[in-house]
Amino acid sequence: MLEDRSCLVPRDFTGESNNWSACMNYSLDMIEVQHGKRPLENNQEDEVVQHKLPKLSDARDGEEVVVASPDDQAGDQRHDEDTSSLIPSIGRDNSVSSLIHCSRSDYGAIASLNRSFRSLIRSGELYRLRRQQGVVEHWVYFSCHLRQWEAFDPIRRRWMHLPSMNFNECFVFSDKESLAVGTELLVFGKEILSHVIYRYSILTNSWSSGMEMNAPRCLFGSASSGEIAILAGGCDSQGNILSSAELYNSETGTWKTLPSMNKRRKMCSAVFMDNKFYVIGGIGGTESSNALLTCGEEYDLKTEKWTEISSMSPVRARGDMPATSEAPPLVAVVNNDLYAADYADMEVRKYDKQNKTWATIGRLPERAASMNGWGLAFRACGDRLIVIGGPRTMGEGHIEVNSWVPSEGPPQWNLLGRKRSGSFVYNCAVMGC
Repeated sequence: MLEDRSCLVPRDFTGESNNWSACMNYSLDMIEVQHGKRPLENNQEDEVVQHKLPKLSDARDGEEVVVASPDDQAGDQRHDEDTSSLIPSIGRDNSVSSLIHCSRSDYGAIASLNRSFRSLIRSGELYRLRRQQGVVEHWVYFSCHLRQWEAFDPIRRRWMHLPSMNFNECFVFSDKESLAVGTELLVFGKEILSHVIYRYSILTNSWSSGMEMNAPRCLFGSASSGEIAILAGGCDSQGNILSSAELYNSETGTWKTLPSMNKRRKMCSAVFMDNKFYVIGGIGGTESSNALLTCGEEYDLKTEKWTEISSMSPVRARGDMPATSEAPPLVAVVNNDLYAADYADMEVRKYDKQNKTWATIGRLPERAASMNGWGLAFRACGDRLIVIGGPRTMGEGHIEVNSWVPSEGPPQWNLLGRKRSGSFVYNCAVMGC
């Protein structure tokens, strides 16, 4: 079926036990025997993949592909005899337990085995169980072109194209925010008369629209934790700065209005830290002023109360430019520690939660170019910080992905990937599932 079976349990996931690999090897051998197939030699790999996954041959190089629906799979009936147990020799529960520990990069190939595998992958059950057991892979999703999104797998260092979005010209040129939550990538923007949300699902490899918040907005701060996300502040369709907040649950697809913040703010940033939600910096304040805010606010999900925290924003006022010309604070949390990227001085800073102060700990990657912070992505990606950006001249340049696992001492950046790009990073989000 898949002759190089070790790919189903990659090296990054072998820490649990070699039993997972042995289980999958044995089970796939049994499936081959049941379908009257003999094990294939390693030098036949390309032929087998092309035969078993005909839809992949039509994709662009490196494109993220989910196997087509059963109606689109010509000749697929011979793989559909098993309809409930997945791997008959070990039963459904053990089959699911084994698949949880496979890399999500392999789920497309696993879904091609038969209809039962395909249905399981698309149901989202595996991702829910992975989250419960702490089996998480983080991929970076970003857009360097107005109509196109890409994904980067930092473990396999692989670039992938997402399907193109289908939207009108107003959305293309509107302010946009992005957020990854659960198995979804949400892109927020504005069409002619209203705000709109486009949702990409990794389960179906497709975009959809029609979702609505309780209070549509743009220029907000947002962060996700597992299947939930919180969005706070921003502007409504009339340009009014908001203090309201909402919680989105990707499992149920529902929005819940939360208590409002103490201050209204737009162009702010947000993170989850110590099981609480934080909004940092932004522009706003009272109804009569639109000042650069240096404070943050903490939302306790248990008590449902906001607490203002002074001097939490790493952004420092620069007298030579208006506040709106600068990007929102570039912040990220790794292992419950808060970090910030200072684009002007090319420094990395760390927040002292006890003393409520920021301290410089080292430098950003040398080639992390930006325009007042715009075009530079600074994100948490599992246990590492990543910086996405790169040099460009006369409309040409490169996008680089650098990572650092925080530890004692200054940052030591590791280049994970590099590719040509004629533009900078417009939006970026990290999905862990």
